[in-house]
Amino acid sequence: MLRKTLSNSPPAQARPLTLLSIVIPARDEEGCVCSTVEHLHLELRLHNVPHEIVVVDDGSKDATWKLLTELRARLPELTPVKNEGLHGFGRAVICGLDRMKGDAAVIMMADESDDCRDVVRYWNELNQGWDCVFGSRFLKGGGVIDYPKFKLFVNRMANLFLQALFGIRLNDTTNAFKAYRREAIDGCRPLIAPHFNLTVELPLKAIVRGFSWKVLPITWRNRRTGEAKLKLREMGSRYLFICLYVWLEKYFSRGDYQKPQGSSGPV
Repeated sequence: MLRKTLSNSPPAQARPLTLLSIVIPARDEEGCVCSTVEHLHLELRLHNVPHEIVVVDDGSKDATWKLLTELRARLPELTPVKNEGLHGFGRAVICGLDRMKGDAAVIMMADESDDCRDVVRYWNELNQGWDCVFGSRFLKGGGVIDYPKFKLFVNRMANLFLQALFGIRLNDTTNAFKAYRREAIDGCRPLIAPHFNLTVELPLKAIVRGFSWKVLPITWRNRRTGEAKLKLREMGSRYLFICLYVWLEKYFSRGDYQKPQGSSGPV
């Protein structure tokens, strides 16, 4: 299948990566979190990707934490973490990024909506020297399965707005499933989005601050168990706040937060 890619600039030579951390926030995911971790681990092991899987329990009321601790006994690559502070998707992801040991990270959902094979492709591209690798479900070669029509419409409108506001070709900014070198993550701090708006804060900050990025087509499947955590009615103003926050940085910060030249990542 022909796959189209997008990028902002070719990567320069960068230090080789040694460990990939997959950060998975989970809240009340007892029906799928173990299969997500097991399938991911198998795929990465088959492709000889050195990895750890950091699953952050974000205040689950079900058996999610119990299942994770039981799975940890037979899967040493798994690191279950409890978010003991305030809860929220963004806070859980930040908690995982703070605890990760790897020099690169992939943020992934707990419900198996993201394809494990794409994680391997992300790892390979990061090793080519890219600071960030973003997935798009809307490039040729990508796709979505069982995407609710209303959510799909809102998604496309939101991403068109972001493309126009920031003048970028990335057409799936709101997708959480992305990969970053540690230098890019640290270069985007402080991360302030407490909820799903972190999914736009990270990539937009990385782009605005001058980190190199590439987009790959990916596939996405709607969850088969559990309940979706994203509530569109609650997130509109929060997304807009983060977008305007980064937009103000882009046009008024005078480059104060730009990626430093000569850093250990690609320049």
